[in-house]
Amino acid sequence: LGAGGLPMGRIIEIYGPESSGKTTLTLELIAAAQRAAKTCAFIDAEHALDPIYAKKLGVDIDALLVSQPDTGEQALEICDALARSGAIDVMVVDSVAALTPKAEIEGEMGDSHMGLQARMLSQAMRKLTGNLKQSSCMCIFINQIRMKIGVVFGNPETTTGGNALKFYASVRLDIRRVGSIKEGDEVIGNETRIKVVKNKIAAPFKQAEMQILYG
Repeated sequence: LGAGGLPMGRIIEIYGPESSGKTTLTLELIAAAQRAAKTCAFIDAEHALDPIYAKKLGVDIDALLVSQPDTGEQALEICDALARSGAIDVMVVDSVAALTPKAEIEGEMGDSHMGLQARMLSQAMRKLTGNLKQSSCMCIFINQIRMKIGVVFGNPETTTGGNALKFYASVRLDIRRVGSIKEGDEVIGNETRIKVVKNKIAAPFKQAEMQILYG
């Protein structure tokens, strides 16, 4: 990153395709923060946090605040409340794609909810940014990749939740699986490449490779 690590008091976005190691990377970050005596919170909107796996990565589950909100609004309100409290140093939201607006949850299956999630996130970002800065709390958003329809030239990939997060994030990390680690014929892990797509604190576009071993 060129600045000695991720910045406190800022918004970070980590995105990539499925099973590229996004949650693993954030759990590693939480473990490192806990070793530095920082208080961490995990907002599990996907309801998919595996405590056994987290423990293996060095996370102190008993000291980790975990919340599994029902709606996107609830998740973002929890984020804002934690940021204002000043009691939390590192917050992780897993994932932006799972932050479903209340209206969508309560609506019918076929209803159209264009732009609802983007509007909700945009509003939350405006509030969150200032509160995070004041309490020097880092908020990490995990995001998924979607394909834009009808893109002939350029990159068809985009992240969910509109543009607000792209603008408000100080650091954006793109994480990709680039190969497999094998022991004989058995695949025992992933080769992963992390690219710094946006960096407001140092020069962007640097890359790093890391290995994620299963189990």
